[in-house]
Amino acid sequence: MTAQLPPIPPQFKSLQHHLRTAQEHDKRDQVVAYYCRLYAMQNGMKIDSKSPECRKFLSKLMDQLEIQKKELGDCDSITQEIVGSAHVENYALKMFLYADNEDRAGRFHKNMIKSFYTASLLLDALTVFGELSEENIQHRKYARWKATYIHNCLKNGETPESGPVGFEGEDYNEDDDGTSASTEAPERSSFTYKPGNMPASNYTGIHIPPGAHAPANTPAEVPHSSGGMRLTPEDFAQAQKYCKYAGSALQYEDVNTAVENLQKALKLLTASRE
Repeated sequence: MTAQLPPIPPQFKSLQHHLRTAQEHDKRDQVVAYYCRLYAMQNGMKIDSKSPECRKFLSKLMDQLEIQKKELGDCDSITQEIVGSAHVENYALKMFLYADNEDRAGRFHKNMIKSFYTASLLLDALTVFGELSEENIQHRKYARWKATYIHNCLKNGETPESGPVGFEGEDYNEDDDGTSASTEAPERSSFTYKPGNMPASNYTGIHIPPGAHAPANTPAEVPHSSGGMRLTPEDFAQAQKYCKYAGSALQYEDVNTAVENLQKALKLLTASRE
């Protein structure tokens, strides 16, 4: 990444952590880095595109995006929205799962806090493709709350409680350190994150991505098993490929190829149930 950004204007303070996450992922996952910058660009334009300092900053950010887009070339995750969206979502949920597993095992540390918080930032970035699903809205809110809660407990010398105990849509503010700080009088939200809806039950076995801040002795992957079904990492990768091919076919209105690949993915994922 050759284009350097000028100091971030105060108006864009809310975007500083997304840009920092982009920088951290330049060597880990350029696709993730690209969409974090694109999110910052789109939201920066909404915040202030007229003042001289903001225009200068956005211009440099646009240069970064153009350079990175050229570096990525014909990468499917850049040229096809459906592939890019799946890439960012999978990466965010992998980081979420790592942090959630650490939390439920009672292992509270800075890396898991950062993974929770970074997952929430990546779910922010996912909005460049459209509105988040209700499930991902809850994941994002829970991840930010959990990062806040554990950060404050450790700072105050307290032992955090694992899982969603005490979470009923706490409010938070972002501080300058990249973690979130609770408000003194949090408001009630419109939903409660119930233990039975925890993402771990939906995403068991998602691989921890490079750079997810997992300690060296953390297993890189955990096989998925549920109700007698056991899928290998290779099975998941192949199923993702079939879905990607189906998405590509739909872009060219090739329904037969799309259906064929979706059927292959479905057969792979359900074969061991039969």
